[in-house]
Amino acid sequence: MEYLVYVSTAKKFMSDAELLDLLQAARIKNAEHNVTGMLLYSEGTFIQALEGEKENLYAIYNAITLDSRHRNIILMVSGSVEERIFPNWSMGFASVNADVLELIEGYLNPSNKNFIGDSNHATILMLKTFVKINKLSLSF
Repeated sequence: MEYLVYVSTAKKFMSDAELLDLLQAARIKNAEHNVTGMLLYSEGTFIQALEGEKENLYAIYNAITLDSRHRNIILMVSGSVEERIFPNWSMGFASVNADVLELIEGYLNPSNKNFIGDSNHATILMLKTFVKINKLSLSF
């Protein structure tokens, strides 16, 4: 099993409706490719962790690099993992627009101390750092 984490900049700030469209499309593609992960968004910046079999994982990632909604895509880390970090999430999602998005299936409230888990894996640490820097969470 492989994983990767990337950051990117949205070409423009995204509305709640645009984020919901992105999330729904990502869930469908990820399910088709047996890829799981988490997407975080704050003020025009995305960080996404993805995991799956290498061929499927990079099919998704390569599609993201061609997506016109993203720019400045930087692959932060990739590697192998023995088991999934996000086994039940076709795409976990969190955004600063928590009031509206809390109603969306799969939304994870970053103010919940263990919204990701307590693993010390690099993927989890990067996501938690993003949440903390963007003040998506009160504390860990």
